[in-house]
Amino acid sequence: MAFIRNKNEERTGYQQGGELRDSYNNQCDFVMVYRINETTAERVNQYKKEGYTVHLMTGIAWGSYTDYLYGKWDGRNHWDEAQKDRYGNLILHSEDTPYMVPTVAFSDYLSDKLRVAVDAGVEAIHVEEPEFWDRAGYSEAFKREYLLYYRQPWSAPHESVDAKYKCSRLKAYLYARAIDRVASSLKEYAKIKYNRNLRFYVPTHSLINYTQWKIVSPEGRLADIPAVDGCIAQVWTGTSREKNWFDGNFKERTFETAYLEYGVMQELVKETDRKMWFLHDPIEDNPAFDWNDYRKNYLCTVAASLLHPKINTYEICPWPNRVFEDKYPKNSPDAQSIPEEYATLLNNMFNTLGTIKNTEEKGVKVGILTADSQLYQREYPDCYFSDAKSEETGTVLHESDELIEQFKNNLFHAESPGGELMLKYMSTNAFPSFYSLALPLLKYGVNIRPVLLDNARRYPGYLDDYDIIIMSYEYMKPDYPDVNTCIANRVRQGAALIYIGDSYDPFNKVKSWWSKKYQSPSEHLFEALEICPGKKGIYKCGKGIAAVWKISPCIFGFSKENADSLREFFTEVSEKAGYRFSFSNNLSIRRDPYIITAVMDESVDNSPVVLKGLFADMFTPDFKILTEKAVNPGENSMLCDLAKIDNKDLCIIGTSSRINSMDHNKNNIIINAHGAGNLVANIRLRTPSRVTEAQIDGEPCKFEYDETSKTVLLTYISEAKPVSITITIE
Repeated sequence: MAFIRNKNEERTGYQQGGELRDSYNNQCDFVMVYRINETTAERVNQYKKEGYTVHLMTGIAWGSYTDYLYGKWDGRNHWDEAQKDRYGNLILHSEDTPYMVPTVAFSDYLSDKLRVAVDAGVEAIHVEEPEFWDRAGYSEAFKREYLLYYRQPWSAPHESVDAKYKCSRLKAYLYARAIDRVASSLKEYAKIKYNRNLRFYVPTHSLINYTQWKIVSPEGRLADIPAVDGCIAQVWTGTSREKNWFDGNFKERTFETAYLEYGVMQELVKETDRKMWFLHDPIEDNPAFDWNDYRKNYLCTVAASLLHPKINTYEICPWPNRVFEDKYPKNSPDAQSIPEEYATLLNNMFNTLGTIKNTEEKGVKVGILTADSQLYQREYPDCYFSDAKSEETGTVLHESDELIEQFKNNLFHAESPGGELMLKYMSTNAFPSFYSLALPLLKYGVNIRPVLLDNARRYPGYLDDYDIIIMSYEYMKPDYPDVNTCIANRVRQGAALIYIGDSYDPFNKVKSWWSKKYQSPSEHLFEALEICPGKKGIYKCGKGIAAVWKISPCIFGFSKENADSLREFFTEVSEKAGYRFSFSNNLSIRRDPYIITAVMDESVDNSPVVLKGLFADMFTPDFKILTEKAVNPGENSMLCDLAKIDNKDLCIIGTSSRINSMDHNKNNIIINAHGAGNLVANIRLRTPSRVTEAQIDGEPCKFEYDETSKTVLLTYISEAKPVSITITIE
């Protein structure tokens, strides 16, 4: 519970595009000054003077790059490098701001432009969201890159699975190349000119979200770029409320989706010394929701992130100005500024997140395989659809109400689903091939974690952490055959493998390493496992077992009965492997004094989880003292177990303001603190004896002493400046 610590630990930070304002001068560790413009150096200096470590963040796929687009940088117009769809439409982030094809020229332009940030003295640079849209790949610049990379003329992605797959792989390569080139150039510049070791990070959405939103990005591939020092996991309500299918119902499941998103992001830095910050957003990009919605979903994402024990650094807020200074719902007569209690709670969390420690996981470890290649096969070429629309109108295969009704009325009741409707279902943003395997287990309390298939060949023993591995090649493909060898070796060492898939996916037909000898990469996997599976079976493989069910993974999202059948198969395989699972409706973890619990609805039962002890509730503005906490389905909690705190006599339990020092003698405790402005700040302390008086800068300070917990709650108005608090004890 290190509330008092150095800012150079860089545990907590935020990104902000404008000047520092009192409302978000919360004294976190670092600030990412956003974008390069004429005010960059001034803003960097302002944050430095306030004691922050300063980074810079900008977009690498889009940004204020009109000087490049219109030829002011090098005398050549670069609009041919804007991403385009098959109908010639520019793919824009905003007016005059297209998503870019990251050419060599564009990479060199960014390197040149970002030197201003190095000159201003930033410690690190973040290039966010390397995004190449799946529907793109038709601009002249991309066609040139295709010819240079593959040494053959460009083929339109919508014409064949092979062209689609090759175009998508190229998109990922181009952004990896751009990141490598920009990072290496700037690091060299900083070292030569200032003898400074500049750090370089990539804030990016999760592999799962990019798969849902049909955006190609170099996710696992970032591990192969030496100049990258880490990432920010851009997971928040806006990504995690993307709807998915479970028990035949299509709806938002923010906690469960966030849990899986953070889980796969944890894998980007596993087995390395790179940094990973988990992001939370107290609101989201969509301004149409109210504060109750934002608060509920924010706490879902916080709880989901804390359940991953290997990460303990956080981006606490993107764009704090829109949280603490704007009104919501936007354009509504009922729009309101942030409620006082929510502002306090957020500042509580900003400080609490800086105290989190990593911990070891216990119990049977279950992984579900994911891979960058799932980004390459999100939609199917025209030849698979009799109703493919004309070049003039385009085709839409997303979750329209009409399409959802078709799924419900036809697909979900078919004994052997297939055909065009099945492909439309597989290619929706719901990403059913993955979620239909993950949610039936996660919803029933199985601590299932996404695992990066690509890492199996990067890091020896990467799969050793997992006792049970679930996978399917219906939504991804292995880039190299030795990946299957790694999986087979882990099974022979004692793991249990559950393979689900019927080889229906048309992308099994792409020209790849398996295509001359095998109908699908799963055939090579079975050969490596030395099994010849039937439709459904469990087979002994060395010290482990391999279970195969030749069925589409999508069907397990069709109904509760189908999900039950997957859980039954999982239970059978687990028991044969020597593991026993007792399904529940919750996930829980202890991280030092904190107990984080999430109770899920749509689960094995609707009973609450009841925790008993002496706790401070960290999800309340005043760190409420409890002896019992009931967490109901659909809720989550974070409790500080007061029996587990380090110092039994004097300890900070929670605070809205950053505490820079705390001293005490026989009669007094003296605290120096600095919080955001216009904030009702709370500090809860455990004290050696009863508190009789409290003052802040010599004036009386409101306090309440709780005899049961031996804690005092101090409440005052924070005004974005240092204050001295004196507490008198008996």
